[in-house]
Amino acid sequence: MSGAVATRPRQAARLSGPVRSGAKRSLRLYGELTAGLRPGPDFLIIGAKRGGTTSLWNYLQEHPLVLPLLPARQRIKGPHFFDSNFQLGMRWYRSHFPTSAWRRALERRGGGPVVAGDASPYYLFHPLAAERAAELAGDSKVIALLRDPVERAFSHYKERMRHGAEPLSFEEALEAEPERLAGEAERIVAEPGYSSFAHEHHSYVAQSRYLDMLPAWLERFPRERVLLLPSEDLYADPQATLDRVTAFLGLPGRRLRDRTKHNYHPAADMLPSTRQHLRGLFAEHNRELSERLGMRFDWT
Repeated sequence: MSGAVATRPRQAARLSGPVRSGAKRSLRLYGELTAGLRPGPDFLIIGAKRGGTTSLWNYLQEHPLVLPLLPARQRIKGPHFFDSNFQLGMRWYRSHFPTSAWRRALERRGGGPVVAGDASPYYLFHPLAAERAAELAGDSKVIALLRDPVERAFSHYKERMRHGAEPLSFEEALEAEPERLAGEAERIVAEPGYSSFAHEHHSYVAQSRYLDMLPAWLERFPRERVLLLPSEDLYADPQATLDRVTAFLGLPGRRLRDRTKHNYHPAADMLPSTRQHLRGLFAEHNRELSERLGMRFDWT
């Protein structure tokens, strides 16, 4: 008898996974069935990858007028709809957002307009995301964090290493990148539903060349609805950057309670010779970027 009793916790543990999965599927199905009652995003945080998007998203989630994606307890940052999950359809995407009725109730409670957004940092680099977003969420405001390209590339590499997705040294990965990425962007465009692991995860230099990807967004969204921010400003003064973002979204200011650097992982620095090489590689690009955007970046 005692043995039978002792097995119950283990049985419960075995059931908990399937039960949770079933509950998630049920919630998503309910969201899809009510998708027509759910407005899309008010804003999109499009990247850059390893540029502070997770921190900015969490800072915004402290604001009582910024609504979470659903279900809220999962703390979803972004559903990656306009890049990796586009084939799941607009009803699936809308299922992540609160209903109009819930928004109105929260507006009455909060005393002001509420907003809901989507933070998916691959959007900036994905060759189809800007076109898709403009077509299906064209009234959204767009926010991009631009980090020092050298530091962004190395941080991207270190993240891949932590996840066991990069067997090469940083220098080897930089050398292999052109071959890894050859034809991948073209295939994404040509083959609906194609997802390229190399294009998203092994694009260390390519995702740091912001001038190769920003024009697709700036051509489709009016400049007054696009906010470009240096990541270094966010790191140095999270409150000041959050104030700029909330003003851009039409929200009252809010004092940050938690200034944690989310997704920050200290690690050994890159070789000085590699840093020097990358500084030279990005020098002209950074100058042109600054001139094109009319912004100053403290990237030395």
